[in-house]
Order: sequence, then structure tokens, then C-alpha cells
Amino acid sequence: MITYNSENIKMPKIKRRMITQWIKSVAAQYGKKVGEVGYLFVDDEKILEVNNEYLGHDYYTDIITFDYDEDDIINGDIIISLDTVRTNALQQQASYEEELHRVIIHGILHLCGINDKGPGEREIMEAAENKALLALDTLMNAKH
Repeated sequence: MITYNSENIKMPKIKRRMITQWIKSVAAQYGKKVGEVGYLFVDDEKILEVNNEYLGHDYYTDIITFDYDEDDIINGDIIISLDTVRTNALQQQASYEEELHRVIIHGILHLCGINDKGPGEREIMEAAENKALLALDTLMNAKH
């Protein structure tokens, strides 16, 4: 089950049923099933607090993924700062919605085993994000 909640910030306008379907299809491409995945949308102050408390980082990030996977079932908590997503969208000259979708799937890709910290991993992650975003576009256009 995938849950969507917010703290300290207004819940983003996302099509939950469609996003859930998309997440499950992306996970399936990596041979994974979705177990319990919880999204928490927060502001910059809250993500900084989580970064400090759990990771020892004293900086803002757009996303933090806590991985509780069991075998081929992905489980985790994904915390997303909507403030940072908005800032990143401006910097990347992308729409807020597209950047939000990118970050939503970024956490799932981490749970599927894709990393982005080592040499060459960032490019692999970006390619996986782009492929997933194309699949979402297709899904959204099919619903119209």
C-alpha cells in the first residue's frame, strides 16, 4: 500500500490513483512488488530536521528515502521537501509538477536498488527517472 501525507505544508495536488499505478508499474520493471511505502511531503525546515536527526547532515535536500525492503518487496518511507522541489524546478527550468514527479519516482528507484552517489551512478539514476517520467506521460495521456 502506498500512502501520501503532509506535515507543515499543504498536500500537493497529485492524482494519487494514477501515481500509485505508475509507481507499481515502475517497481515491476525492476522485478519488485510494492509493499508499504509512505510518502511524507514536508517543508524545508522539516527535511533539515530529519537530515540532522537521522543522517547527521546539516543541509536541505529534496528527498530522503528510508529503505525497509524485504527481498523483492519494496518498503520504505520517502520524505520530500516541496520547498526544495519548487526551488529545483526553477533552477532546472522544469515545471513544478514534472520535478515533483521526478522526485516521487527517485525514491522508488532507490528502493529498487538504483543509487546515485558513486561514479556513473547519477547518470544511471537520471536515465531511469527519464524513462519512468515518459511512462507517466503515456499513462496520463491515455487517461484523457
